[in-house]
Amino acid sequence: MKILFASPEVAPFIKTGGLADVAGSLPQALAKEGHEVKVILPLYEGIGQEWRSQMTFLKYFNVTLSWRQVYCGVFELERDGVTYWFVDNEYYFKRWQIYGHFDDCERFAYFSRAVIETPGQLDWAPDVIHCNDWQTALVPVYLLEEKYRIPQLAHAKSVFTIHNIEYQGRYGEQVLKDVIGLDASYFNEGMLAYFGDVNLMKGAIMASNFVTTVSPTYAQELRTPFYAKGLDGVINQQAGKIEGILNGIDMELYDPATNPGLTANFTTKALVKGKNECKLALQKAVGLQENPDIPIIACISRLVGHKGFSLVTDVLHEIMGMDVQMVVLGTGDWQYEEAFRHAQSQYPGRFAAQLTYSAPLSTMIYAGADIFLMPSISEPCGLSQIIAMRFGTVPVVRETGGLKDTVTPYNKFTGEGRGFTFSNINAGDMMWVLREAVDLYHNNKKAWRSLQKAGMTADFSWTNSAKQYLDIYQRIQD
Repeated sequence: MKILFASPEVAPFIKTGGLADVAGSLPQALAKEGHEVKVILPLYEGIGQEWRSQMTFLKYFNVTLSWRQVYCGVFELERDGVTYWFVDNEYYFKRWQIYGHFDDCERFAYFSRAVIETPGQLDWAPDVIHCNDWQTALVPVYLLEEKYRIPQLAHAKSVFTIHNIEYQGRYGEQVLKDVIGLDASYFNEGMLAYFGDVNLMKGAIMASNFVTTVSPTYAQELRTPFYAKGLDGVINQQAGKIEGILNGIDMELYDPATNPGLTANFTTKALVKGKNECKLALQKAVGLQENPDIPIIACISRLVGHKGFSLVTDVLHEIMGMDVQMVVLGTGDWQYEEAFRHAQSQYPGRFAAQLTYSAPLSTMIYAGADIFLMPSISEPCGLSQIIAMRFGTVPVVRETGGLKDTVTPYNKFTGEGRGFTFSNINAGDMMWVLREAVDLYHNNKKAWRSLQKAGMTADFSWTNSAKQYLDIYQRIQD
């Protein structure tokens, strides 16, 4: 099968979040199953010279975007069995940030047009075009018309993945004709119309052959107004073609036995010594008291409301009233940054606020902490809890989205489980299970080690998820 995977960001070339990790790992897993996979992304200014030096220029052509004829260059790079196509246009992509510009609608409408035009220009006929989030949401819409003009797209089907429904690509009706180049029928007949505006994600849900989300629970949650951010009606209308497939991680990249970023590597058979060395290194790095016997609670996240940090700040003094240390890594809303900054001064040597983002430090925290706190209000999939488990750090999570699908709660009668969970959006409930986790750490080392090992040995690879995607690709071909 020939698969074209379109994404606005792809690791390791350019990354702002979990979408890049998915776009970096899933195509490789599909390629390992014996399929021909090409990934297409913009050639941003932030893509470094180490990658540019490996690229080959293929050709250039003009893309039609409404009344414009716009230059499009295509560069190619092959890596780990996958071919990457980079769309070159400095007017749209030579920016210091990849999102957040006044003309993002036009930029990603252009990219979507380039995704549609490139297969014909390079004489390659994909069976499936797999699009991701609002930045590529126009691809399934454009495909409806262009597949009859471009022979290479005649048999192409589209799959659209919702990674986070909070970002839908919503713009005023005036963008329809002049910016994205579609006539009023797309609005009047309801494909793109949304409370008087144009909604690109709605268009992708309506136009694509199949829609996926990044966890089974999230797919069900999106049928309710609380989670769907206004699109629950559309989701329920199209529910017959929507499924949730859990994201995976690169099991080799996040292997504590071989990861080069750890002070000491460790396995399930040699766990305690390695984790303790990693803990002491973390304590030293962030200014916590060096003590291997005290549990460290960690958070690595954007510090924003839907990540549940109001629950944390509401009971922060109760958390610090336990025999614990705490480290928070991330940036975000002012009120959370200020609360954690104040906690660091109030609890010196016991609370560390690292209000930045650092990949090396995040690895140290995953490996050196004991408890990973993730109380999200909504979490489409979440990779942090999976990575934490891989490094023997026990998660405490709210039962939502991918957190519910990946963290089975500890059963004190059978010893089963991978972590601790709570369901209500309530700081008291979170505090209850956090106390349970700390108590188990201090008073039942055997059960604690069992939880750690269950998380470390769980199969969160892309192999199973890739097979589920392939099953969907095959179904829409039939």
